[in-house]
Amino acid sequence: MKKLFALVATLGLVFGLAACGGEDTEDVFRWNIGAEPKTLDPGLNGASDGADVINNTFEGLVREINGEVYPGIAESWDISEDGTTITFHLRESNWSDGTPLTANDFVYAWKRGMDPATASEYSWIWEYTNVKGAYEVLYEGGSLDDVGISALDDYTLVVELNNPTPYFISLTSFFHFMPVKQEAVEAAGGEDGLWASNPELVVSNGPFVLTEYEEGDHLILTKNPEYWNKDEVKLDKIEASFIAVETTAYLKYQNDELDFIPSVPTVMIPDLLALSDEFHVFPLLGTYYYNFNLDTEANGYDPIFDNVKLRTALNYSINRQAIVDALGAGQVPAVGFVPPGFKDDEGNDFFETAGTYGMPIDDSKYAEAQTLFEEAATELGMTVEELRDALSAKTMLYNTSEAHAEIAQMIQEMWTQNLGFTMTLENQDWAIFQGTRSEGNFDLARGGWITDYMDPSGLLSIFTSENAYNDPGYHNETYDTLLSEAAATADIAEHFDKLYQAQEILMTELPIIPVYHYTDSMLVKDYVKDWGRSVLGSVDFSRAYIDEEGN
Repeated sequence: MKKLFALVATLGLVFGLAACGGEDTEDVFRWNIGAEPKTLDPGLNGASDGADVINNTFEGLVREINGEVYPGIAESWDISEDGTTITFHLRESNWSDGTPLTANDFVYAWKRGMDPATASEYSWIWEYTNVKGAYEVLYEGGSLDDVGISALDDYTLVVELNNPTPYFISLTSFFHFMPVKQEAVEAAGGEDGLWASNPELVVSNGPFVLTEYEEGDHLILTKNPEYWNKDEVKLDKIEASFIAVETTAYLKYQNDELDFIPSVPTVMIPDLLALSDEFHVFPLLGTYYYNFNLDTEANGYDPIFDNVKLRTALNYSINRQAIVDALGAGQVPAVGFVPPGFKDDEGNDFFETAGTYGMPIDDSKYAEAQTLFEEAATELGMTVEELRDALSAKTMLYNTSEAHAEIAQMIQEMWTQNLGFTMTLENQDWAIFQGTRSEGNFDLARGGWITDYMDPSGLLSIFTSENAYNDPGYHNETYDTLLSEAAATADIAEHFDKLYQAQEILMTELPIIPVYHYTDSMLVKDYVKDWGRSVLGSVDFSRAYIDEEGN
């Protein structure tokens, strides 16, 4: 949703509502998105902030709210006896401009998303859909004409799979699989996604439509009169702010200027958990981590981080329990990359079965870290002091957020106390940070990923060689093969066996520093009713309403 995370500046969203009494007044919902989204184009978006907006302005074949999958543009679907053909029966519905939405719109949007020419950050996900021909398009120059996606007629969409894929139906609720109108995309004069942030050009099919966008400040969504389920949409308007600083958003919430915010200052969490029924915390299927720059083609690459003992020493010198205790919202220390919540073929939790790989959650391996650090210095042809000086010249990069700053400062201090060097810290605004990280212009950079579907491959796959979110530039052919074979097999036991093997490789080579597994927290006025969220993290206002009288 990763996952994404970018993960991301603030992991959920904020939305706010303000209600005015009287028959002729509007229900206005005031929501802080957090950082300004890079794009609102479903096919190009790759971050949770954009996903939150898209989830309310577009709709896929199904809509997932609070873990339950509801029919969306698809009224129903049939699955063949062998599980490899899914036929979706679409309802008659319109785009926001009043024109009919048909199965061909899904064919266009889906093929656009996987087309290398589109350069979508999420094109890689098509490998894990098991759609026939998708892998060949992604990696072997295959033709889009041979992909197993077709419109039998205007309201019948047929999807052919290489093998049964149990999570495929729920996956179609994810933003990347939402339809886009070809004429709207092409009217913008290119594939840069700007059409989706331009109220004069955007055409969508969800509960709300974009009617105002002020760069760097806010956007406004209004109820979509063409939405097929408009009678269930109770909000007239959503005023959404771009406020990345938690204290600023929190003060506005306390001053009744916002009704829903996605995160709060860390220092406030203990009191809010104990005293406020407006503070909500949910487990989230994602991981917060740091990337080492291992990409030999990137500007920020330094072979010093190629040393596995150095990467292990840096990992062992972090007290993860102390970090989650400081954050105080129920986060789980990360000893692997896959978080709790995924069941394997035997019904066991993947996180628990995988074990710890020797990764400490506390300070119990500080002495071993010091030994590994000394051995790394020798292997690098340096003295310990020279290695310390080299690392002191490096920078830990994170996007602007008080919580991110606190975590970086804690890690910095742990390394200073245990290994004797102090790495420089640097923050960048979210929009700039995304480019810096993806271009490899960093030494260490914050990462976050929330899965996009209910399988561990939704996390592990981002570190395959060709994945757009492989920010460390990690490359291991065996790892790549295991992920591909896990996706291709119809044997569920074999599928999970390969995923366990893949995570073991990842945690042995450690191209990342896993820190903790996410929780999703948000502060919501008690008069905001029936708001929802996906188990993957996106918020949903399609049923929300304001009840200031407590009815």
